[in-house]
Amino acid sequence: MTLSGGTFSSGSGTSSGSSHGTRSFGSEGDMELQARMELKRKRRMESNRESAKRSRQRKQQHLDDLNSQVDQLRTTKQQLITALNITTQNYAAAEAQNSVLRTQMIELDSRLSALRGIIYHMNANQVSNAAAINANYDAFGASAWNSGMQMAQQPIDHMLYQCF
Repeated sequence: MTLSGGTFSSGSGTSSGSSHGTRSFGSEGDMELQARMELKRKRRMESNRESAKRSRQRKQQHLDDLNSQVDQLRTTKQQLITALNITTQNYAAAEAQNSVLRTQMIELDSRLSALRGIIYHMNANQVSNAAAINANYDAFGASAWNSGMQMAQQPIDHMLYQCF
């Protein structure tokens, strides 16, 4: 069986399914069917092209968005690095200042301790001197008292001057 020239014929030359011996495929209905199929095929191809174009556009938009995000992240990273460097410098400066302050605190604590020792010894001396002056006051009067107080005050002033 072969299809040639719009007629269907069998290889033996006899008719197949028709009393006239030939069957026509070239009729208007068949042409219309072929035209509709061709139109559907063209529409499908056009639809596929449009779909592919939209897909490429979405991919390009996604790529552009990702590139934009990369740029933004790089900018943020650079800002964070700058902030970290500034914070590190501030930390180092604060550590240096704290070290100086600790040293000063130790020195001042040492001075305070020395002054407390001086005051303790002076108070002990003043008590013994006051007892001696009181004993002499009764015997010698107010002038002895004043001179004794001046003598007690001089070592105190001298010791305080040496501490500072």
